[in-house]
Amino acid sequence: MIRQGWDQFSLYLPVLLMGLLALGTWWLVRNAPAPQLQAVERGTSNQPDYFMKSFSVKSFDANGRLQSEVQGEVARHFPNTDTLEIEKARMRSVSPEGQLTLATADRALTNADASEVQLFGNAVVTREPLPGKAGAPKQPRIEFRSEFLHAYTKTERVRSDKPVILIRGNDQFTADAMDYDHLDQVMQLRGRVRGILQPGVAR
Repeated sequence: MIRQGWDQFSLYLPVLLMGLLALGTWWLVRNAPAPQLQAVERGTSNQPDYFMKSFSVKSFDANGRLQSEVQGEVARHFPNTDTLEIEKARMRSVSPEGQLTLATADRALTNADASEVQLFGNAVVTREPLPGKAGAPKQPRIEFRSEFLHAYTKTERVRSDKPVILIRGNDQFTADAMDYDHLDQVMQLRGRVRGILQPGVAR
């Protein structure tokens, strides 16, 4: 029964991080001011070359519809590694169908092309239900919690070496570590793995 519930859960997991983090961080990096340091300094300095405070970066489609937003208290760009660090990161993405995905963390770190995004401290990614006919949701609410999440957006992989909590509707799974590969459709849960499946609501 746990395996059946997990199979159902894994069908929806890829959308939690990939689209949100790829869109949000890509727009944030592209809209940040260009660093003014010389090439020699860029290769040696471990100090940030620019800051942004209390910022919000939004992206819209051709029709003016909001696609994604990235907010934070402070962002720092480090020229020696070409990475962007965001304190109190808050991200959201809206699918063409109107489904909302949210992500928050105490700190986020992304490389230049947003192919790797790391969330540190109270990392939470939530996909809200998508309404169906007669108001009944097509898909349940999904939540993904850990002290650390590492997303590889180009290869569609999510890893964590910290305890994780996965919640789908009223069902919950926990593990000491996780490695999810969407391209190969493989989920590895390591350590103490537990699952709690709630019975369906009678109609």
